Amino acid sequence: MPQRIHTPRLVLRPWQPADAEPFAAMNANPEVMKHFPARLSRLESDAMIERMVYHMDVNGWGLWSIEAPNIAPFIGFCGLWTVSFEAPFTPAVEIGWRLARPYWGKGYAFEAAQAAMNFGFETLGLDEIVSFTIPANIRSWHLMERLGMTHNPADDFEHPRLPEGHPMRWHVLYRKTHEQHTAFSPTF
Repeated sequence: MPQRIHTPRLVLRPWQPADAEPFAAMNANPEVMKHFPARLSRLESDAMIERMVYHMDVNGWGLWSIEAPNIAPFIGFCGLWTVSFEAPFTPAVEIGWRLARPYWGKGYAFEAAQAAMNFGFETLGLDEIVSFTIPANIRSWHLMERLGMTHNPADDFEHPRLPEGHPMRWHVLYRKTHEQHTAFSPTF
């Protein structure tokens, strides 16, 4: 059974069938998906859940569904993912998150990401965790910095899954090592 992670306000848990509908609504929201190449259809959203469940079944960890007890049974996802494309920084484990719009600005993404990062370094013993986004996604790279991740412009890259000339092909890369995590571990 995949790991459950509890924080002061959240539960990062395995995916449940009831998550599919709010997940699809989140992935169809133009504001949530502003910094992604496209919004997802219901079929694409369901296929993404299948990939996340498979990754979790195989590894025992992955991108968890986020529940906010007494607030909402599903507010988004957060966790760790094996980067599935080749780039100068791979192989690597990425930390990622996406929250439904009503739950932005409440510190939930930071709380969930910090818990996932702690799990990656302290339970899995990872040497490094990366995260990446397009330069315009200021909210995400601010969160990366708040998590103690560092950015070196020399690490920025063109995402190989996007075609040449695509306006979202260029990505900024942030990293955090186990050593940095030990020295800098913010609390909730």
